Amino acid sequence: MQEGRVIKAYNSFFYVLAAGQDGPEMVTCKLRGKFKKTRRSAGVVPGDLVRINRLPDGSGVVEEQLPRTSLLKRPAVANISQVVLTFAAAQPDLHPLLLNRFLVLAEWSGIPKIVICVNKKDLYAGDISDFLKDYEAIGYPVLRVSAEENEGIEALRQCLSGEVTVFAGPSGVGKSSLLNRIDESLALQTGHVSEKIKRGRHTTRVAELLSYGDGFIVDTPGFSAMELTELEIQELPGYFPEFRPYLSACRFAPCSHTHEPDCAIKQAVEAGCITKERYDAYVNIYEEIKENQKIARKKEYK
Repeated sequence: MQEGRVIKAYNSFFYVLAAGQDGPEMVTCKLRGKFKKTRRSAGVVPGDLVRINRLPDGSGVVEEQLPRTSLLKRPAVANISQVVLTFAAAQPDLHPLLLNRFLVLAEWSGIPKIVICVNKKDLYAGDISDFLKDYEAIGYPVLRVSAEENEGIEALRQCLSGEVTVFAGPSGVGKSSLLNRIDESLALQTGHVSEKIKRGRHTTRVAELLSYGDGFIVDTPGFSAMELTELEIQELPGYFPEFRPYLSACRFAPCSHTHEPDCAIKQAVEAGCITKERYDAYVNIYEEIKENQKIARKKEYK
C-alpha cells in the first residue's frame, strides 16, 4: 500500500498525493464503506493521511486512515499546524462576535498556531496599528495587510513557511486575493462584495490543500456562521486563553461564569483584565450552545 495525503474531496472522489516511484503523484480514490461520514465522525477529509491500494486502471481505494494531530471542525480539514483567520478591516466590517466564534472554533479544533490576518487595511479610516490590539494582548498574532496594495504580504509569506496552514474566514474578506498575492501561480478565483448585502460571494467551492514551499496552504469556502453545538459547554471557558488563570478561583465549581456570585472571571472583567467584548462573546456563545443542546435533547426524546 502507498501512503499519501488527501488534497481534495469532491463528488465522492478523494484526490490523494502519494509517493510514487518517480516522485509524488496524484491518485483519484474512492473509499471503503467503513470510512463513510456519520453524525459522530467527519469521515475522510482533506488533510488526512491515508494508506491506499492501487487498482489496475491507476486509481486507488482508501484502505486506512492514519491518526490525526488536529481537525478543524468546519470546514473539515485535518492535520493542520496553523490557522490564519482572515477578516477585513472594512467592506465588510469586522463583527467581533464572528471573530470570537472563529477563535473558539480554532481553539476547540486543537490547532497549535492561531493567527489573525486583517486584510484591506488600506480601507480602514483609523490607525490600523490599533485594530484588534486587544487580541494581540491575549497572545494572538495579528497581521495587518492589504492584498490590493501588496502591503504586509512578505510577513504573511514568512508566517506560512514550513506549516500546513488553513485560511478561514467569512466571505468577501479577500482570502483568495491574498493567496494569489502570496503565490501568483495559485490563480484562485476571486469575487466581490455585494453592495446590497455587504457580503462577499463564495468563490471557493471546496477545501483544497495547495502545495506551497515545504508545506501546504488551504483555501476554504467562506462562511458567516458555524455550528458549535457539539462543543462540551463546560469546556468553553478553556477556549478563551485569558480566562484560564482565573478558572480555579471561582467560589462555585463548576461555574458557568454567567450568573454566579464571586465569579473570578466576572471580577477580572470588572478589573479590566478581560475585555468586555470577549466576555460578552463568551456569554453569547455559552447561551447559544446551551439552547441548541436543549433543543437537540428534546428531538432525541421524541
